Parts: sequence; C-alpha cells; structure tokens
Amino acid sequence: MARRQARFTAQDLADDPRLRDHSPDLWREDLGEVQRGLLTSAVRCFAANGYHATTTRDIAEGVGLSPAALYVHFPSKELVLYEIIRVGHERALESVDKPSILAVEDSSDRLRAIISAYTAWHARHHVVARVCQMELAGLTAEHYDEVLELRHRTNEFFRDAVARGVADGSFAKVDVKRVTRAMLSLSIDLVRWYRLDGEDSPEQLGEFYADLALKLVAPGSAG
Repeated sequence: MARRQARFTAQDLADDPRLRDHSPDLWREDLGEVQRGLLTSAVRCFAANGYHATTTRDIAEGVGLSPAALYVHFPSKELVLYEIIRVGHERALESVDKPSILAVEDSSDRLRAIISAYTAWHARHHVVARVCQMELAGLTAEHYDEVLELRHRTNEFFRDAVARGVADGSFAKVDVKRVTRAMLSLSIDLVRWYRLDGEDSPEQLGEFYADLALKLVAPGSAG
C-alpha cells in the first residue's frame, strides 16, 4: 500500500480488502455503536494515510457522519488513537497471558503456544496492529508512557517463557533478550503485508512461526 504517498477516501478504505480484519471485535462492549464505528473507521484511516495526515472529517465520513460528530464521542483525534493503541496492546497481551497457556508445563510446548497465539492475533487484527506499531509517535507523552508499560509487560512475558526453557534445559543457552526480540519481530512484522484473503490463515501462520521460533532455541543453537 502506498502509505503516506497518496490519500485514500472513506469509500476507498471501505472497499480495500487489505484493510479488512477483525478489529471491530476489539472495542469495549460499553461503547455505543457510533463510537465503535468511529474507531473502526479511524483504524482504516490511520493505517492507510497515517495519523497526522488523517483528519476528523476522514474518520467521520467513514461512518457517514459530519466532522463535528466525532467530538461528541471523543474529545480529540489523539484520544481516538490512544483508545485504538491501548486496546490493541492490551488484547495482544491477553491473547497469550491466559490460564490455558500458563497451564502448559513443557517449556517447548508453552513457547509454541505463545508464539502461535501471538502471531495469529496479529494476523487476525493486522490493521489495528499496524496502527499500534507505526503510529505511536502520535500519542501524548502521558499516553505513550502508558502504552510503553504494556509493551514492557509483553516483552517480559516472552522473556520469561524463553528463560524458563533455558533454565530447565529444554532450550539451548541462548541470549534471552536477543532471541526474544527476534521472536517478537517475527510475530509483529507481518502486519506490514498480511491479508486475511491471502494464502495462510492466522492459525496456519501462527503454527509456521512457532516452528521457526523453536528452531531459534533448539539445543545446539547459537542464538
């Protein structure tokens, strides 16, 4: 997608299969239908045109409203971005930090489950995830710090999973920080190119990336 080189209209975005994902499922149930619609429209606008090039008119037109209508529900464009990025980071962490995964005793099986779930989440919500990764600079300092804490928690969760396997001998004695960074990059980088109508389903991609991740820590690795 020619991001930031050409601006896309609300109709362009609604019709573009590259901007179709499951992001509408992420919004809080206590939000009204209009608020959820505005968030979904904003996700598409930010992903296609960038946060700074997107206007409140662009977002509102995506749900057939006047530009002023956005301010009835969100005091500023930045708060729309913050809601999207905060929720995206929270849901991504929740996709792996859950009892069904933590109950897995074998370190290799646990890491496989984590990488598979995290990758599948990013594929299934690739448009939201793209905004989460690429539009952080649009946040206020206070909101950025809140999101940074979520990112630290996610990084620590992955590091713990790798360190656990190193400690119990399931994995090679790899550099935990470097290998963890590589694993996270695998799962996240797909948001630049993934499409739900592509060859791999989120689950298939998750399994493939889990296999790659385990090779990074296999006994005999020099990671």
